Amino acid sequence: MNGPRGNPGPRTTGSGPRRTDIAFPFRIGTRGRTADAGYDDHVRDMIEQLLFTSPGERVMRPDFGCGLLDLVFAPNSPELASALRLTVQAALQRWLGDVIEVESLDVVSEENVVRVHLVYVVRRTGSHRVEEFEGRGAA
Repeated sequence: MNGPRGNPGPRTTGSGPRRTDIAFPFRIGTRGRTADAGYDDHVRDMIEQLLFTSPGERVMRPDFGCGLLDLVFAPNSPELASALRLTVQAALQRWLGDVIEVESLDVVSEENVVRVHLVYVVRRTGSHRVEEFEGRGAA
């Protein structure tokens, strides 16, 4: 099927138009064009953006983010670990609850590094993922 002016219409699969997402961080791919990512990788990129964006950092969405890096240099304690875990869990549920199902979450803060161990299922594809995200505070 052709679109206007004889251009091909959207590429389709059996379930509808093929989805193409921009890779994060933004970069140029091997063909000299904007790099793209498959859906599961795009979901991982969205999680990374959510974890390491501080609330107030995005002008049009000032409440978006977790602010994990804001707490990197806070004194390490069981209370901080619990607060970090709850903050991450709440942000994932609020912003990505319709995209992923969290199975397991662990947040570890050591010196100037925060590590998030996350096990989740991508709802759209059913893909089971185990990821580790690491953020470092400015030295």
